[in-house]
Amino acid sequence: MGSFSIWHWLVVLVIVMLVFGTKKLRNIGQDLGGAVKGFKEGIREANTEADTDAEKQKLANEKTIDAEVREKSDKVKS
Repeated sequence: MGSFSIWHWLVVLVIVMLVFGTKKLRNIGQDLGGAVKGFKEGIREANTEADTDAEKQKLANEKTIDAEVREKSDKVKS
């Protein structure tokens, strides 16, 4: 009694198809698929942006010149 057999699920599927209709179920499936696809593309774009930001930071660190001034000269060249 705890789990349903395949026949129970088939009856539920038939009832759902009768209530909603196949066209509405197909539209729901397409909408859900489009949402999942959009989510995956968003995640992929976020990962590529993070990678490019990390690469830009690495290049900026390589171009930084770290120097130390040892003495200050007050002489003015003429």
